[in-house]
Amino acid sequence: MTTTPILILSGMGKTGRRVVDRLHQRDVPVRLASRSSEPRFDWYDESTWSGAAAGVGTAYLAPPVGPTGLEQAGRFVKQAAAEGLRRVVLLSGRGVGSPGRDFAVYESSVELENAVRDSGADWTIIRPAWFMQGFSEDFLLEHVLAGELRVSAGTGAEAWVDTNDLGDVIATVLLDESHSGKHYTLSGPRTLTMAEVAAVLSTATGRDIRYVDLDPEQHVGELMKIGLPREDAESVRDLFAVIRHHRSEYVSDDAVREILGRAPRDFSDWAAEVARTGLWSA
Repeated sequence: MTTTPILILSGMGKTGRRVVDRLHQRDVPVRLASRSSEPRFDWYDESTWSGAAAGVGTAYLAPPVGPTGLEQAGRFVKQAAAEGLRRVVLLSGRGVGSPGRDFAVYESSVELENAVRDSGADWTIIRPAWFMQGFSEDFLLEHVLAGELRVSAGTGAEAWVDTNDLGDVIATVLLDESHSGKHYTLSGPRTLTMAEVAAVLSTATGRDIRYVDLDPEQHVGELMKIGLPREDAESVRDLFAVIRHHRSEYVSDDAVREILGRAPRDFSDWAAEVARTGLWSA
């Protein structure tokens, strides 16, 4: 068992905190790096980078959202590898760098993946589908509570993945260097359109939840009204455009089955469990 801490960047995020939990369960030391940690870490303050990465050999990197944040993450990896970081596990996105599935919104993510591969450190790249927890821990929670999923996904489908499965996979990969040099694309066991998601959530909650298909520019406007900067709102719109244009309608759950030896969790099972907690009670 390693006695050197594993650096977790974005350790309070949806994947990061699950990775930390699994590593703690295995008595693996971790170092959480954030603006409130000691030493302090800030993606946009390069003077904080060396202190956060000093003395660690392996890092889990969940980059910030948006082209600027992804560019900064690439710069960080290059610097950290030059200063001794030996291995990086990167959270990317499903469809990034996949032949026939490239989309303009992924250009910055492709550049980050290239920066990681070219850094000189060993690497593993995790490319998950959209998270089920978007409906329980992110901005889509408010949509569920309001009874309307107001997004610009059209009639496209996505193979939603449980971040608990993702946390299990990432923790396993961090502790096993045989996964170095590999890309893993993760998803749930089936695809669901937003209308089908709304139907599953209606069944789970006992409330009427419907899908409202927004025009992409209307979607940007509604996101900006709730406080998102235009760049971030347009990034969200462009991510939904991948679904809208039917580029996510495929299952890629082999990696979960290979690494964990079990099937990934189904959306209906996940929704039923969340509903039992009362989170979605109106």
